[in-house]
Amino acid sequence: MYVCAGGEGRGGDSERSVWWPVGTNTRRQPANTSLYAENNGLPISALSIRILGLSPHLRSRWTWWPATAKRSPAEMRWFLALFTLELLRAPHSPHCVRAGVSNVVESAGIAARCDRRACNPRMGNLALGRRMLTQSVCGYNSTELFCAYSDVPLTPTVAFCPLLKCGKCNAAHPQQAHLASAMADSSFRHPGTWWQSAEGTRVEAVQLDLETEFLFTHLIVVFRSPRPAAMVLERSQDFGHTWTVLRYFASNCSKAFGLQEGVPGEDGAVCTAKYSAPFPCTRGEVIYRALPPWQSLDPFSEAGQKQLRITNLRLRLLERQECPCLAKDPKAQPQLMMHFAIYDFIVKGSCFCNGHAEHCVPASGYQPVRERSSHVVHGKCVCRHNTAGEHCERCAPLYNDQPWRAANGISGAPNECRKCKCNGHADSCHFSWEAFLKSGQRSGGLCDNCQHNTEGLHCENCKSGFYRDPQRPTSAPDSCKPCACHPVGSVPFHLSTDALCDPTNGNCICKPGVGGPHCDRCMVGYWGFQKYGCRPCDCAGDCDPFTGDCMSASDLDVYYRGEYHLGHNGTEPGQIFRTDELFSALHYSEKCECKEQVLSSPKLFCSMKYAYVLKVKILSAHDKGSHAEVEAKVKKVLSLNTKTKISRGNITLYPESWTAQGCTCPILNPGTEYLVAGYEDHRKGRLVVNMKSFVKPWRASLGRKVLQFLKMDCKW
Repeated sequence: MYVCAGGEGRGGDSERSVWWPVGTNTRRQPANTSLYAENNGLPISALSIRILGLSPHLRSRWTWWPATAKRSPAEMRWFLALFTLELLRAPHSPHCVRAGVSNVVESAGIAARCDRRACNPRMGNLALGRRMLTQSVCGYNSTELFCAYSDVPLTPTVAFCPLLKCGKCNAAHPQQAHLASAMADSSFRHPGTWWQSAEGTRVEAVQLDLETEFLFTHLIVVFRSPRPAAMVLERSQDFGHTWTVLRYFASNCSKAFGLQEGVPGEDGAVCTAKYSAPFPCTRGEVIYRALPPWQSLDPFSEAGQKQLRITNLRLRLLERQECPCLAKDPKAQPQLMMHFAIYDFIVKGSCFCNGHAEHCVPASGYQPVRERSSHVVHGKCVCRHNTAGEHCERCAPLYNDQPWRAANGISGAPNECRKCKCNGHADSCHFSWEAFLKSGQRSGGLCDNCQHNTEGLHCENCKSGFYRDPQRPTSAPDSCKPCACHPVGSVPFHLSTDALCDPTNGNCICKPGVGGPHCDRCMVGYWGFQKYGCRPCDCAGDCDPFTGDCMSASDLDVYYRGEYHLGHNGTEPGQIFRTDELFSALHYSEKCECKEQVLSSPKLFCSMKYAYVLKVKILSAHDKGSHAEVEAKVKKVLSLNTKTKISRGNITLYPESWTAQGCTCPILNPGTEYLVAGYEDHRKGRLVVNMKSFVKPWRASLGRKVLQFLKMDCKW
């Protein structure tokens, strides 16, 4: 597996890019060259490094490290820091085998890409596929003559100068044009193309404007003309509004910039004379590294972004210098060599994604050049780790339970955004520092615009006027049902709200004299359904529920046969029941709209926390005026969670009052055996049966199932 990187050459004073094959199974490896690199937070252990030669036509442009070369720890640290971003996907050229995160970590036996770890898109040349800007170009107005030395590497040890070749430049003719775009084309597909300034130019500027923010790691400039005697490299992080000097280059730093070589100036930038010598006269390189060899830096940290992030890059060429070979060539024409010329302007970098993406797509504002390339480094991240934004700079809408953080390029921690707890009733949430601190820094996500009739910080409650259906999951869209209580005949469940029903089960609380499951009619013995309830009949027996007129026996027969409409709207047929039938419902049990109870899940049964679970036989039911009493014989005690002692024998059950519920559910018919699970009125010491009780006719299979629930699931 091979990767491309920048390194220090052996010959002359130039630093040259080298190609490194990386793998543990190569045959000719340097002895004891086992390294540990932090590849964007991904540990790559025991990776051996050696040098691979290239084809002859490229050897003139590259210098290689021999397998036996000795390198200092500082140099090796610089390479490893560079690999933090370099070993992530893209090669320098088609000759370099693709070396992505997946390839690297597969060789180390680790899961690939962004899965539970920091990641970064592929590295590449940011100038590739984008427009380069210069102040001039040769042959812009007419054909210009120029001369330059032949394309052979030249060092001060060479005893002779190469041949001087002359040519023509005309920007209007493709075969003679040397436009700025030639600096950004592929140096492997088009090794002989270059940009050249107008003849006689004293100062120039080469500028790359990016459509969005990128991470910039290093710059490699290959000159065709002699390297300038003075240059300044600048970058902008705000699309050209302000510029910062990254490096001064000069053969004489004191004379050119008033700086001592290697000592930072007032702006923090350093001047170096390393890349300003007149030799070689062609193919001289200028290299700038954004990551110094002695510094270990997390590229996704605030300090790393401050150092690596760019929107524009500019190289100002301030002073030409002549090739020393001119003095040895009497036929040379210096006036035809007064220009700047550059073969390659390679701006190495990657899409800026805060460690949360491995792929990028074109960002808004990207304008491709005429010559398209599949190796363009695009600027809009395809975010992972539940992040969003052009640079994955925020959490996705429903993943704000913790504050957003960039991934850690040193440790490899992905710092993924965590999903908010909205119970499936919201599409987005926002982070609250107040809630986060109150929770002990565990959860700070507050849900936005709760749906499905829910409300609350986490959409955990039903809205006022709705109740939670216990038969539906909390996350179901239809888990909150509208209250069916009549607005005239019922009172709010809580005085502080206008909710008409119990939010846990939908039960209604009727006004005085009002009955029915929905509190929509007068009880027997009452009349005049209105906002204050119903009034008692002023009769020895029953009365008309609408007029209050006393009713005869013949009138009652009509009601018993269901021919009288008792609904408040006058359309619902109903029946009137005598007082002694209100609670037992022996004869007219159909007056109660009781839902058949189902023993579904142990979780639901155990959540009711019943005070008692009994097998009983109903003996009789009696109306006591203010309440009802049901006499029963205990056949078996399945569970007892009350201070009241219950043993086999007769007990009294107390159904909730008609005036409280408007119904006698659950129905207890004398002579029938039931399984009854209910509650205790601690103040009165009574065993209560109400709408929350579980009452089913007794069956042996039912008893076995309930016993299993009590033994295995219920922790009362």
